[in-house]
Amino acid sequence: MAGVESPRAMVNVPITVVSCPMQPLGPSPAECSMLDTCGPESFELGKTLGTGSFGRVRFVTHRDTGKHYALKILKKIAIVRLKQVDHINSEKAILKTIHHPMIVNLYGCFHDSRHIYLALEYVVGGEFFTHLRKVGRFENETARFYAAQIVSIFEYLHSKNIIYRDLKPENILLASDGYLKLTDFGFAKIVEQRTYTLCGTPEYIAPEVLLNKGHGKAVDWWTLGILTYEMMVGYPPFVDEDPMG
Repeated sequence: MAGVESPRAMVNVPITVVSCPMQPLGPSPAECSMLDTCGPESFELGKTLGTGSFGRVRFVTHRDTGKHYALKILKKIAIVRLKQVDHINSEKAILKTIHHPMIVNLYGCFHDSRHIYLALEYVVGGEFFTHLRKVGRFENETARFYAAQIVSIFEYLHSKNIIYRDLKPENILLASDGYLKLTDFGFAKIVEQRTYTLCGTPEYIAPEVLLNKGHGKAVDWWTLGILTYEMMVGYPPFVDEDPMG
């Protein structure tokens, strides 16, 4: 990321022109310990930030500290029914071990009889998807600026043998300084060589995943190519009325 300057006209988000976002690389142990032992009653619930197959993400404020979080609320019954237990456990384990300025931090996990809760870093800029759809497509310099950040993220993850496997605009957030924050590690996996799980979003899935030939880190670079095309053109390169067509 060194030497990449943020173009001022890319989106309507305040931009700080720096070579790399300088911020703490993870939550404090004390904060994590506190949030791991609390419950949903410890938070004031705010607006819904997003919804998914297993639940929703809410903007919340911790009653004692006043700090804001994005609280991911997952329905246990849906997780079990859709056989996503391993994915959720993997997401929690991976997020607890990684710290990168352009990856959303996990501050704590807790549960009750019906739900699993992940207290995540709240990112004020909103979804990258929303900004891309608003402007239609980005200028080449803007697309390159964002793509360089994804390269930085993937190089970091791959150095830890983690493949992400679900890059798309909906899984990227924009911070107040204009830099990206990658979120939703539900399909991320620690892989030494190859894995054979069929997962991802149809428009972005690499051929080797669909052909069940085994895949590794290269699938992330495929998705970055798809995303870069979409940033510059306004839509993915491979579209079909049938998602698997």
